[in-house]
Amino acid sequence: MNAVKTETPAAFPKNIFSYRKYWAKRFGTAPFLPMSRAEMDALGWDSCDVILVTGDAYIDHPSFGMALVGRLLEAQGFRVGIVSQPDWLSAKAFRALGKPKLFFGVTAGNMDSMVNRYTSERKARSDDAYTPNAEPNKRPDRAVVVYAQRCREAFPDANVVIGSIEASLRRIAHYDYWSDKVRRSVLPDSKADMLIFGNAERAIVALAHRLAAGERIVGIRDLRGTSFMVPHGWLQSGEWTAMDSTEVDTSGVQVVHFPSGRSRPNSGRADRALTAIRLPSYEQVASDPVLYAHASRTLHLESNPGNARALVQAHGEGAGCRDVWLNPPPIPLTTPEMDGVYGLPYQRTPHPSYGDAKIPAFEMIRFSINIMRGCFGGCTFCSITEHEGRIIQSRSEESILREIEEIRDKTPGFTGVISDLGGPTANMYRLACKDAKIEASCRRLSCVFPGICENLGTDHAPLVQLYRKARAIKGVKRILIGSGLRYDLAVRSPEYVKELVTHHVGGYLKIAPEHTEEGPLAHMMKPGIASYDRFKTMFEKFSKEAGKEQYLIPYFIAAHPGTSDTDMLNLALWLKHNNFRLDQVQTFLPTPMAIASAMYHTQRNPLRKVTRDSVKVETVRGGRQRRLHKAFLRYHDAENWPLLREALKEMGRADLIGNGKKHLIPSFQPAGTGLRHESARAAKPALRTPTRTPARVPVKAVRKR
Repeated sequence: MNAVKTETPAAFPKNIFSYRKYWAKRFGTAPFLPMSRAEMDALGWDSCDVILVTGDAYIDHPSFGMALVGRLLEAQGFRVGIVSQPDWLSAKAFRALGKPKLFFGVTAGNMDSMVNRYTSERKARSDDAYTPNAEPNKRPDRAVVVYAQRCREAFPDANVVIGSIEASLRRIAHYDYWSDKVRRSVLPDSKADMLIFGNAERAIVALAHRLAAGERIVGIRDLRGTSFMVPHGWLQSGEWTAMDSTEVDTSGVQVVHFPSGRSRPNSGRADRALTAIRLPSYEQVASDPVLYAHASRTLHLESNPGNARALVQAHGEGAGCRDVWLNPPPIPLTTPEMDGVYGLPYQRTPHPSYGDAKIPAFEMIRFSINIMRGCFGGCTFCSITEHEGRIIQSRSEESILREIEEIRDKTPGFTGVISDLGGPTANMYRLACKDAKIEASCRRLSCVFPGICENLGTDHAPLVQLYRKARAIKGVKRILIGSGLRYDLAVRSPEYVKELVTHHVGGYLKIAPEHTEEGPLAHMMKPGIASYDRFKTMFEKFSKEAGKEQYLIPYFIAAHPGTSDTDMLNLALWLKHNNFRLDQVQTFLPTPMAIASAMYHTQRNPLRKVTRDSVKVETVRGGRQRRLHKAFLRYHDAENWPLLREALKEMGRADLIGNGKKHLIPSFQPAGTGLRHESARAAKPALRTPTRTPARVPVKAVRKR
């Protein structure tokens, strides 16, 4: 096996729609991608070239990964089948469409299966938004691993490729909250031939064409955005230059030691495209929290497609040692490519086999439009940046307006209201670094923290123009904005805020300050509460001018790393002072690969260089303290008052207990309340799984008192 130079950003990437179409294009476009042999027969197919296995119901809409990837491969001329929510207890369901000519593409679905199935308290959820009639238990824990193993069992000689957010966030050794331990990369557990991380379009199109041309998957090692297993000595083959991760994060030299021998020193002058950075091994990060935090920091520093290098992490010891190899992240799609992907012939409805069943996730996005992807916010608790990257990829105005017209003309039940024009955020459309060279060399983890970078363009004029043209389309009564707003950017453009507030808020607007205190906000990489106050002032001013009664819906996180009991108390006092009563709250959920998860597991802060002497991060791990932090957010709920009284006394703040306006909670307890607190100590331990991630779990509503 020879080392091969990966694609480089300097070489303009091949347009994903410029490949010569595969011979099967003669079969034309399928009404729906087939999910049964009968549908394949009706299309005249004897086999599928690619079979996509997914934990979600098949909805032929670009907001759902299996439909987007499936239609994209179909546009390349390939025959694509779907195995949706298969019975994983045997390999039978995985044989339903036969053996794929090229590969199985395995995904857990739009959500990480563990986030999908369990709450932040590790309790089983009672529904699944991606399943007909929200029926639960239609996918296994760690669905990517289970599905991939079943594909291998069904057809031992078939190529198996894993992807989606679940695989993407588990591409290296990672802390697993549900088992409370560090797990291996998903690659050796799934026994897949290749993992595609991040946005998969470039890699999966190139992979399909190369396999169709006769290449073997074990020889395809140069695709950006892919990961695979290689022999431990592969790094030393060919022209590769090896770097120790301590050379990336210099103060790590004091703390990291590789007993198996150090790699060759790198002076920094070597070709970055032929440089690989060796991370501490799985065994090392599993046993040493400092090394885990160091590896997390290194991975995130190597996430810019313009300058990232390959990463290598050993799994196993002695003769059984193998390396997980990660090529640099994929090059973002251009606007014409984005237009092409979202302009494919989607039916925009669930597969007919579901009949009249309601699929909540579809109902939520039925009349919404994705106008961009990516996020340069870098919030440490969020998986969007890790998965989609920091570079914003935007569709053209023409493409978006055309999709609105398609919804108007083709989508049953359309009443004239578009529920969202957005994406990971509402207002990063067409925002980018002012200088491409600076962007390619930047190693900041966020473009907006601790402050907005002077090189970041923050012009909202294209978005304002898009809003105006969208609502002028005949048959469109209203355009709402449902995606979360980045308010620290919005305040840079009063014209945008006025346009948004005057025309695109349906009474409530989602906004995510997450906290009020500097400590938690710094560990989240979120702006100070002063930015929220500035936006709130503008929001209220423009709402009044428009003659509308409108409210902000703020989101807050309880129990985030770096948060003390005093921080949560101060947040509760802020909520009471501002007359907010939160109906639902979000407790921090450590998802794989997130920086905040590394903080939770290691009690170190990967936002800074990690040493043995690094200041420890205050971490909320115990059940009582997690309940307390959540209770502070719902200080008005009588069920929480016994726990809060107890805590306030322990904190020396009994002065906040009383029946006046200055008090946080009353001294009296209504009959029949507070029982949950009293019985909590005797409750059984929360469910743990032996063996899902945006991935923030969305919360719904807040009402202003």
